[in-house]
Amino acid sequence: MSLLKKISLVLVIVFIVIQFIRPSRNTSGNAWPAEITTQFSVPGDVQSVLRTSCYDCHTNNTRYPWYSNIQPLGWLLANHINDGKANLNFDKFGNYSKRRQLSKLKAITNSIKDGTMPLFSYTLLHHDARLSKENKDLIVNWISGARDSLEIRSKQ
Repeated sequence: MSLLKKISLVLVIVFIVIQFIRPSRNTSGNAWPAEITTQFSVPGDVQSVLRTSCYDCHTNNTRYPWYSNIQPLGWLLANHINDGKANLNFDKFGNYSKRRQLSKLKAITNSIKDGTMPLFSYTLLHHDARLSKENKDLIVNWISGARDSLEIRSKQ
């Protein structure tokens, strides 16, 4: 057996073995009492955009695509989701201090305006998650109102 065939065989075996090492899924199925919609009035159109473009990485309930079942893609996705939730979790937004909530709302606005969110790598495979100018304006305007509301509540 040639060296190339041996290497190929080893790679195939490794690929098969790693399919059994799966990361845990980010699916709670629970309603969260500190979810952002309990803190602010979120119109349906804004909620729809957030659900499509943000929630897979920034909540406790991810809609998993087919390729998440193939390792190492599943590992990369799990890492990406964990990083996203560590940075911002809409399901725990109400648990953040008022100052942190203001900071997160400002960061969301900046990320949308500068085009760093949603991530390009995410929108490559999730075309529906791409934000149109109208969707960006919708979210930014809603956040502006939410920030104003939060600042008023903070002063009371």
